[in-house]
Amino acid sequence: MSALKFQPLLFGGDINVYSVARAFHEAYGVRSVVYGRYPSFPCHGSGILDYRVCEQNEDPEAFLRNAETVSKEFADKTVLLLGCGDSYVQLAARYQNQLPSNVIAPYIDGDLLDTLINKELFYALCDQYGVAHPLTFVYDKSMGHDFQPPFGPPYIAKPADSVAYWATGVHALKKVYLCQTWEELLEALDQVYEAGYPGHMILQEFIPGDDTHMRVMTSYSDRQGRVRMMCLGHVLLEEHSPHGIGNHAVILTDYDAALSETVKTLLNGLHYTGFSNLDIKFDPRDGRYKVFEINCRQGRSNYYVTGAGHNIARLLVEDRIEQKVLPFEITREKTLWRMVPRKVAFDFTPRQYHPEMKALIRAGKDSHSLVYGKDASVKRRLRILKNHIGNWKRFEEFNQKPKNEEGA
Repeated sequence: MSALKFQPLLFGGDINVYSVARAFHEAYGVRSVVYGRYPSFPCHGSGILDYRVCEQNEDPEAFLRNAETVSKEFADKTVLLLGCGDSYVQLAARYQNQLPSNVIAPYIDGDLLDTLINKELFYALCDQYGVAHPLTFVYDKSMGHDFQPPFGPPYIAKPADSVAYWATGVHALKKVYLCQTWEELLEALDQVYEAGYPGHMILQEFIPGDDTHMRVMTSYSDRQGRVRMMCLGHVLLEEHSPHGIGNHAVILTDYDAALSETVKTLLNGLHYTGFSNLDIKFDPRDGRYKVFEINCRQGRSNYYVTGAGHNIARLLVEDRIEQKVLPFEITREKTLWRMVPRKVAFDFTPRQYHPEMKALIRAGKDSHSLVYGKDASVKRRLRILKNHIGNWKRFEEFNQKPKNEEGA
């Protein structure tokens, strides 16, 4: 492995980071260097990565200093720098021209990034490219309680600028607010601005349908701004805990030609580069897919892509290091991905999907981001067991079992 010409450098400490590090390890046997703010699971204590704690990790000075440290450690290699959270992606995009000469940050420029991660501006681009999205009202703090969205309850409320939102450091804030009444909406908005959030809030109509109406589209665009890989995921289960709401728990890969072409046209039109991840919901009222947001990176559930046969590390290396012309690939074959134990997956997903899920498990087309045979020390296995138990308890508390499963 000493012959490798590159070294992965990842920023973050969650399952997103671990999944990327696992992809690099599976494809090339390389241990990624990872900088995270805290010594937290699942990265701390892993045998497939070199985890380093830096509490100031999200400060530009610390970010650049850490990148320089690794560039010197691996002076004979090209360092592939990847952010595994929005704040790190912003840093990588804004300071990519200040990185050491042997460091590559495969991202779009800071101006385009700022446009895309701001939901208000992103929806304007969607309108320009004919990408459907939910009815939207942009709320400014100055409106107080004197405003009227063009739709009724239930309401969805979320920040236009998620980086500034989480920078408040207020843990009581929710990732997304689902407000059943006007009064609940006003209470949510008051809570957000009392926490110190300075930006706009996005208010949207609620699209009916359970978790199985959700989709996730992960794409990779090469250094020339051309989409080279697309992998659509049909979400069967999400988390519903206050801080985990919307996080994917079970995904079946899927294929939809029209949706794929729409997303491809948008990304190519923007000359986008690197990974993108779109959250989408199928609207049963008009039969259309509605895009919620774009993440300018691989999502936290990115291992569903690697598990489907498109190793995300290999895409990066072949494009950015080996300078290959990548063929266009799109997932058509079904695979199953989970972040929860099988019991949780079957207890909380509708029974209609169970035969297909069981068949994929029997065929060995089933993956779990944390379950990796080459990172399976006794201590590690015990920690993953603890994670399984925690997931089971959390889903029992916050998720409802499908009606066709009750009493089963």
